Amino acid sequence: MADSILQHQLEKLAADRYPLHMPGHKRHLAPAPGLSCYAWDITEIDGADDLHEADGILADAMARTAALYGARRCWYLVGGSTVGLLAGIRALAPFGSEVIAARNCHKAVYHAIELGRLTAHYLPPPVDTAFGVYGSVPPAAVEAALTAHPQAKCVILTSPTYEGVLSDIASIAAICHAHNVPLLVDEAHGAHYLPFAARYGWQGGAVAAGADLVVQSAHKTLPSLTQTAFLQLNGGLADPDEVERQLDVFETSSPSYPLLVSLDGCTDWLAADGPAAFARWRDRLERFSAAVADLHNIKVMCFGQDALADHPDFFAHDSGKIFLQIGAEGAAFLRASGFEPEMVCGPNVLAMTSPCDNTHALNRLAEVLHHWDDSPSRIAPAPPAHLLPAPGNATCTIAEALLRPARQIPLTMADACGETAAEYIWAYPPGVPLVAPGETITPEFLASCRELEAAGTRLHHSRCKDATCIAVL
Repeated sequence: MADSILQHQLEKLAADRYPLHMPGHKRHLAPAPGLSCYAWDITEIDGADDLHEADGILADAMARTAALYGARRCWYLVGGSTVGLLAGIRALAPFGSEVIAARNCHKAVYHAIELGRLTAHYLPPPVDTAFGVYGSVPPAAVEAALTAHPQAKCVILTSPTYEGVLSDIASIAAICHAHNVPLLVDEAHGAHYLPFAARYGWQGGAVAAGADLVVQSAHKTLPSLTQTAFLQLNGGLADPDEVERQLDVFETSSPSYPLLVSLDGCTDWLAADGPAAFARWRDRLERFSAAVADLHNIKVMCFGQDALADHPDFFAHDSGKIFLQIGAEGAAFLRASGFEPEMVCGPNVLAMTSPCDNTHALNRLAEVLHHWDDSPSRIAPAPPAHLLPAPGNATCTIAEALLRPARQIPLTMADACGETAAEYIWAYPPGVPLVAPGETITPEFLASCRELEAAGTRLHHSRCKDATCIAVL
């Protein structure tokens, strides 16, 4: 069979620039040697087991992954972390109940809140002013929220964030359990937080910290195919039967066996080669940090001259994320120099690393950053004053806002300020809503939209097709 047009187009894109983005295999390490799209792309025939009622080879594979992470149960996901979040939240929070959620959660969390017609009590994390990113969720804020909302069925947090900021999950889990409330952690960007990873400078992860449900995107930082993820269960506050029922609702009934094999192959690789690979990864990151210590004009979060101590609202930072303040012009320079970053949003550019990076990739990145730092054409990006607006007051639930009549108005201070949003607006990535349905539109949100668009960042609307307008109640 001849190669498809799309295949040729993708091969050219892949060959043009080195990936400083997901998936974590970096097109370098196959999650399962000889992985083929056709050789054993089968269905649930006799002997192949059934992902939704696994008691054979798939059950054995998931048990191997659970043992590697130290979890009580593990489910393989072929719909990414999104399906794990939808199913996990639905399993913990009955229809129409209350939840406590960090305001910097991924849009999939908001969709779960919407579908379950949940009332969300938001925890707005502090904002790091140097880079315009969310800091860690303080444990005291979780304690206060649980005291104020004793009917909440679960607490939902993201750690690490897309930018690599971690919260103190062990302390937060202890607080939740003291209130007999389960904790769900979106650890999509922390699938590499395995027990052995702590020896090489990474946190132990939400599973080891005692979170009840943990969702991890294996494809983001590990050698597994895009769309693959894990859902890990701990303790006794989450009902595994209910989790399985909700996975049956939200996940395809025809899971891809090549995707499932890539998850098991990733597990095997981690068990056999993970410690040595993580040691090499740490060495590459430390050499990069030393190499960028003399940059004069570029800020690199928690690398070089910038230290964790410079960010008092960070509990910890994942050094696998290289977060640069170089703007769209700097990102264009990276591309022209042979690198493709993961994200460009406002003045910030994210480069993702993994244990599968080439040996000299980060050395070369440091050289390119020095060239940009010294370039007379370099344009210093404006400080991120309004990238993360404080959420407006919620006048109704997300589901109620989406069911009520709406109208379209200009996205301006004169027209929109004080109205109630009837749609989501976000920059993608990272996919955290700047405003959610039911929230009051604030001057800070409108300023954020102006700043992001001026920096060349495209804003996505869930309802309004005209980017200059917004849907309101």
